[in-house]
Amino acid sequence: MSMDFSKNATESPEPCKAEVKGSIPSWLQGTLLRNGPGIFSVGETSYDHWFDGMSLMNSFTFKDGEMIHRSRFLRGDTYKANTAANRIVVSEMGTMAYPDPSKNFIVKAITFLNHTVPDFTDNGASNFIKYGNDYFATSETNYIRKIDPVTLETQDKVDYLKYLPANLASSHPHYDKDGNAYNMGTSIAEKGKTKYMLFKVPAVSDKDKGKDAIALKNVEVVCTVPCRSLLTPSYYHSFGMTENYFIFIEQPFKLDILKMATAYMRGVNWASCLKFCPDENTLIHVIDRRTGKEVETKYYTGAMVVYHHVNAFEDDGHVVFDVIAYNDNSLYEMFYLSKLKENPGFKDSSYSKPNYRRFVLPVRSDKGFAVGDDLVKLKYTTASAVKEKDGKLMCQAEVLWEGFELPRINYDFNGKRSRFVYGNCVEESALAKKLGKFDTETKEMVYWSEDNCWPSEPVFVPRPNGESEDDGVVIVSVLNSNPGQSCFILLLDGKTFKEVARAYVKGGLYKDMHGFFIPQGN
Repeated sequence: MSMDFSKNATESPEPCKAEVKGSIPSWLQGTLLRNGPGIFSVGETSYDHWFDGMSLMNSFTFKDGEMIHRSRFLRGDTYKANTAANRIVVSEMGTMAYPDPSKNFIVKAITFLNHTVPDFTDNGASNFIKYGNDYFATSETNYIRKIDPVTLETQDKVDYLKYLPANLASSHPHYDKDGNAYNMGTSIAEKGKTKYMLFKVPAVSDKDKGKDAIALKNVEVVCTVPCRSLLTPSYYHSFGMTENYFIFIEQPFKLDILKMATAYMRGVNWASCLKFCPDENTLIHVIDRRTGKEVETKYYTGAMVVYHHVNAFEDDGHVVFDVIAYNDNSLYEMFYLSKLKENPGFKDSSYSKPNYRRFVLPVRSDKGFAVGDDLVKLKYTTASAVKEKDGKLMCQAEVLWEGFELPRINYDFNGKRSRFVYGNCVEESALAKKLGKFDTETKEMVYWSEDNCWPSEPVFVPRPNGESEDDGVVIVSVLNSNPGQSCFILLLDGKTFKEVARAYVKGGLYKDMHGFFIPQGN
């Protein structure tokens, strides 16, 4: 059976107890937040792309063996403007909104100017970010929206540009054990320069505890990386972090700023200004976290498109990092709603299957190595980094697995050497029918699947004082199209990958993107 991904969701704002089959572990206490597009048409107008849909937030609260579910639409300025007009009036990446034909010339002229220097949407439908003690719904624009993680009510709108020159920002930050958040933003043509910024949002200080303080006001720019081309910055969705380094991939998948400025006038969407350049190399930037400077060695590899980093760690003078990589940018094209309607099973002959790739970057001196030498000295990988005439290292990845996406690890091991990765197994399309637990040491995959069920991104929650890396549960939102059956939250044992419980949700679930687990009391 197929799923209709253009159907508007229904919110369920009142807490509702789920029907539990099996046994939810008594130690699992906390709330899983999940975010994704939920409204695809307003009045007579519809979004063109699935990613553009207005945010539907879900919360799943686990306490004493029970689960409570609720969901709400993100009621930001975008939502309010669209619903007030009863049509889509705020443009998204894949959908350009044009004024009502009945509007006068002045309104149309103002709309045109707004699109020449775009003021982006605050429709944060991709993920959740924690800055200080606050939680925000986020996409990748300069706007994030504070939310109440208990009631899911929409609160303040926050503009990155008030605190640092970030026109775009990643929706996948990193966190350290002290509660500091690290993220990346792109500054477009500020003082004639386009650059990438790595910034730190410090944990709430003792003097600010108990106050309603915005953590972003204490933001620090850790380092900047100049863009290799002024008006075509690289698109990125995530980055890597180890104890001592950041890893940023500047890929030949670029946003053409000049084309964006004229997109509205030309009658095309902003996504059409994203360009993949298969003849260009991918640059890999390694930044020392202590100094904020790039390491001297220059690393590059062939053209690829990466959305999700898996993990990164250091080992004997090397930085090892894992990513999910594509050979082209066809993934975005598959999510146009017209294509999904033609192709409800997501099967597409143009589908570029993602590879789980491991790169290894030697960060020690290359003195004593000749041109043509492979500087990688780790025995457990076939990844290479070959010295070239100009001193650059040409890096080739080891492909650990084919057809794997939305990777999640035990985040206690983030930045350290880890063994297990949980994710979606994608074979003939971008829509997963299977979950997988991958062992990076044995290269073995264990699966979970059920007929007519589509799992989301899995989230691993470690058992308090767990005995091993995979001691915990994997929580997954599962769409269920079996007649007469409800969608459910699935709990799998992190070690055996066998089901321990499922909680049937009365209000219905919808395909989403990313999630964030908040332990009770945090």
